[in-house]
Amino acid sequence: MLKSLRALVPYLTKYRSTYAVGLACVVISNALITLGPKILERGINLIDSGAGDAAVARAALLLVGVTLLGGTARFGMRQLLNSGSRWVEYDLRNDLFRQFERLSPSFYDRSNTGDLMARSTNDLLAARMAAGPALMYMVDTAVRVAMVLPAMLSMSPRLTALALLPLLGLPVVMISLGQRIHIRTLAIQDQFGTITTHVHEHLSGLRIVRAYRQEAAETAEFRRLNDEYRLRNISLAKAQGAFHPLLALLAGLGGVVVLAVGGRLVMAGTVSVGEYVAFGVYLMMLAWPLIALGWAVTLVQRGEAAMGRINAIFHERPAITSPTNPALLPPRRGARSVALERVWFKYPGAEDRGWVLQDVSFEVRPGQSLAIVGATGSGKSTVAELLARSYDPDKGRVLLDGLDVRTISLEELRQNLGVVPQETFLFSATVRENVLLGAPDDGRLERVAEVSQLAEALPDLPNGYDTLLGERGINLSGGQKQRAAIARALAQDPPVFILDDALSAVDAHTEARILAGLRDALAGRTSVIISHRLAAVRDADWIIVLDRGTVVEQGVHADLLAAGGRYWELLRRQEIEAQLEV
Repeated sequence: MLKSLRALVPYLTKYRSTYAVGLACVVISNALITLGPKILERGINLIDSGAGDAAVARAALLLVGVTLLGGTARFGMRQLLNSGSRWVEYDLRNDLFRQFERLSPSFYDRSNTGDLMARSTNDLLAARMAAGPALMYMVDTAVRVAMVLPAMLSMSPRLTALALLPLLGLPVVMISLGQRIHIRTLAIQDQFGTITTHVHEHLSGLRIVRAYRQEAAETAEFRRLNDEYRLRNISLAKAQGAFHPLLALLAGLGGVVVLAVGGRLVMAGTVSVGEYVAFGVYLMMLAWPLIALGWAVTLVQRGEAAMGRINAIFHERPAITSPTNPALLPPRRGARSVALERVWFKYPGAEDRGWVLQDVSFEVRPGQSLAIVGATGSGKSTVAELLARSYDPDKGRVLLDGLDVRTISLEELRQNLGVVPQETFLFSATVRENVLLGAPDDGRLERVAEVSQLAEALPDLPNGYDTLLGERGINLSGGQKQRAAIARALAQDPPVFILDDALSAVDAHTEARILAGLRDALAGRTSVIISHRLAAVRDADWIIVLDRGTVVEQGVHADLLAAGGRYWELLRRQEIEAQLEV
C-alpha cells in the first residue's frame, strides 16, 4: 500500500526543517484549539453558578486569545507545509526533466509525447497534493483525535464510546472506496495522456489535416476521446461523492447520540451543562477533520497513482551511457578517423524485422570524405545513428580515432561530431540561438550562414538572425530549415562532420552551391555524407553503396559508373526522373 509514494521520502527529507516546523504548528494549533471547549465549559459553568461578570469576561477574553493563537498556528501550518510541497514539486520536476534528457532514443521510440507531457504536468500536480495538503490534513486529523479524545473521555467515557461507535465504519469506507478511487484515478491519468498525445499530433499536423479536409473527422475523434475522459472523471466523482457523505453521516450519527444520551445525563446531573456543551463542540471538532480526511485519502490515492506513473520513468535505464572509466581520445590535430568494423544491427523492439545492417565495414581516414548511398530503407541513416552513438551495434564496433565509441564518454564523443540529421528540428527561439546553440557568438554565425546559404533567407526574415521562429521553425521553408541545421553543425567546429540526407528539401541549384561551400568548409575535417542524390556524393574520396543493410559496392565515382552495377542503376534512375520532371 502506498508503495509508489515512498519515492517522495528523499524529497521530503530535503526540506525536513520546513516540514518539521509546519508539523509543529499542527500540534500547537490543535493543542490551543482543544483548550477552547474547556474554557467554554468553564465560562458556561461560571454563568450557571451565578459568578460575577468579571470572571465571565476573563474566560471570554481567554477564549478569544486562545482562538487567535490557534488560528495563527494554523496559518503557519498551511504556509509551511504547502510551500514545502511546492519545493518538492520543483525538485521532482527538475529530476524528471533530467531523466528525460538521459534516456536513449530507444525509449522515445516506444513512448508517446503526449503521455510524457501528461506525466510532467498532471501527474506532478497530483504528487504535490499528496506531499502537501494530503499530508497536512492526515497529520492534523491524527493529532486532533489524539488530543480531543482524552478530553472527551475525561468528561464521560460512556458518552464518548457511544458517540464514536458509528465511526467504527470509517476504516471500511476508506478501504473499499479508496481502492476504487485509486483505480479510477489511474484510468483518468492514462486517458489524459491519450488526449494530450492527440492534441499534440493534431497541432503539429494541422496543415495535413486541412489539406485532406479531415477537420470534421479529427474533431469527432477528439470528442470521442474527451467523452471517455469525461466518463472516467464522472466515475471517479461518484466514488468521491459517496466518500464524503458517508463520513459526514458517520459523524452525524455521533451527534445524534450526544443529543439523545447526553441530554439525559445532564438532566440526571451526571454531566454539567458546561461539559455537555463542550462535549458537543469536541465532537464537532472531530467531524470536520474526518471529512477532510476523506479528501486527503482521495488525494493520497491520486498521488499514489500519479507517482506510479512518474516512477516508471525514473526506473527506466538509458541504453546508452558513458563508461565508468572512459578512454581519452588523442589530442586533436585537425580531423579524426571514423570506422565501422563488421557491424550488425537491429533496432530495439523490432528484432523480428530482421537486420538493418549486416556485416558493414568501412574506414574514413582523417580529412577524407565518405559517401553512403542507397535506396530508401537500405540502412544509410542507421549508420549516422551508430556513429553518433544514438544506438550501439549488436555485433561489431564503431571506432573514432581507433577507439571503440562505447569506451569514450558521451560528452567527448559528441563534442567531436557535427551531425545534420535527416529530420531537421528547430527550437522556438531566434535564428541566431538555433544556429549557435551554445557556441560563442564570435562572428562564426555569419561564416556558417554563408557556407550553408542560410544568408540568402535573411531578406525574407523580418529581424534577420534575431527573428523568432515558431514551433519547429514553422515560419521557415523546408530548405531553409535544412540550411539552418547545416549552419548549426558547422558552428560547433567539429573534427567529424556527418550529413544525413540533409539537402533533400533544397533545389538542385542551391544544393550545388551548398556543396561547393561545404568542400571548403570541410577541408581538414573528416566527413560522412549520406544522400539519395548521387550528385551530392560524386566528389567524395570513397563511396559505398548499401542495399538492404549490406555493402554491395564501393569505390570512387568513375569506377562505380564503369562497373555498371547498383550505383549505375541508381544514377540512371535519377537522371530519368529529372528528365520527366522537366
